[in-house]
Amino acid sequence: MAEEILAGKKIVLGVSGSIAAYKAAEIIRLCRKVGAEVKVVMTEGACEFITPLTLQTLSGSPVAIDLLDADEESAMGHIKLARWADWVLIAPASANTMARLVQGRTEDILSALCLATEAPIALAPAMNNKMWTHEATQQNLAVLIGRGNYILGPDSGDQACGEQGKGRLLEPEQIIALLSQLMVPKRLSGKRVVVTAGPTHEPIDPVRYIGNRSSGKMGFELASAAAEAGAEVILITGPVHLTTPSAVCRIDVETAEQMYDVVMDISDADIVIGCAAVADHRPAKYHKKKIKKSDSESSSLALIKNRDIITAVSLRKERPFVVGFAAETENMAEYAKGKMKAKNLDMVAANQVGKDLVFGADINALHVFWSEGDQTMATAFKSHLARELMTLIIERYDAKNSTKNS
Repeated sequence: MAEEILAGKKIVLGVSGSIAAYKAAEIIRLCRKVGAEVKVVMTEGACEFITPLTLQTLSGSPVAIDLLDADEESAMGHIKLARWADWVLIAPASANTMARLVQGRTEDILSALCLATEAPIALAPAMNNKMWTHEATQQNLAVLIGRGNYILGPDSGDQACGEQGKGRLLEPEQIIALLSQLMVPKRLSGKRVVVTAGPTHEPIDPVRYIGNRSSGKMGFELASAAAEAGAEVILITGPVHLTTPSAVCRIDVETAEQMYDVVMDISDADIVIGCAAVADHRPAKYHKKKIKKSDSESSSLALIKNRDIITAVSLRKERPFVVGFAAETENMAEYAKGKMKAKNLDMVAANQVGKDLVFGADINALHVFWSEGDQTMATAFKSHLARELMTLIIERYDAKNSTKNS
């Protein structure tokens, strides 16, 4: 797959100051192995971790380091590279580099090139976990995504500083796989995709609610994958703390009834993916004042059933292609297939949940069913899994429409 997509592509690899800079050597090797041409741009900080000579040898081209190079500047080196590139990949992208790009600063050749290029830019962040989660970095991340940049990772795990957490550079194989997926032809161009994500909160009183453990991560990754495939994407999400994916229209809701109303108000979707963990019930009565603690040993809460969003969508006269999710603690395949039939779904993606499984994690595994077959998707990062699932959804969507039109 990557061999076909990356072959002949011109990639500028930007390497910034991070201990993970040594992985740039493997990224270059993998790019050239699949037929891509690579030219390297390094910051001064990157040169402290890996030598330009190493990357020059692997890429087969001189490495650009200085913005004001006496040998290159007559040809406006950074402008020349900016026009040459089909893609700019910054791996690793340090917190400092991300901040410079946000501010539009141009005191080094990498940031100047990014400001001058019209090529798409993908960043693979790498930094200490506390630096990654810092409010400043997260704000910079949101700005970069809002400007149309693509973010690859980061990964979670052991870090060079001895700490653990999110901030590791993705492995080179993962970076190349994700970059190749970004280059896939826009198969959903002109299509509208609606994705629901996250939990819903059903209020009991001003301080309490009924909810669940959904993080929204899978739904957000699916929205990102749909946008990458060229779709107009509307992401309807319950209460989560996640950054809106690039080129995605986000609508925030709190309750199941609010989510139902927003989804049903969109009448021209081509594909609807119900990834949200919508509450099945809500309190029959909302108390305007906080319910006081009772001396009684027990208390009860009356519940009423919420309207089923995905079923309502599937019953429309002009129905879209409908994909549901089934989070199960047991008998996953049996329940998932039953849900697909009962709710008239085109596809259902089932996953095992429970203590320490899926909810809030960065990884997942799926078993996807449709009327003619099924496919298992092995445990992987949700970003990778979402793109694999989106590819399958597109295939089944195209197959259904070709049958309808034949």
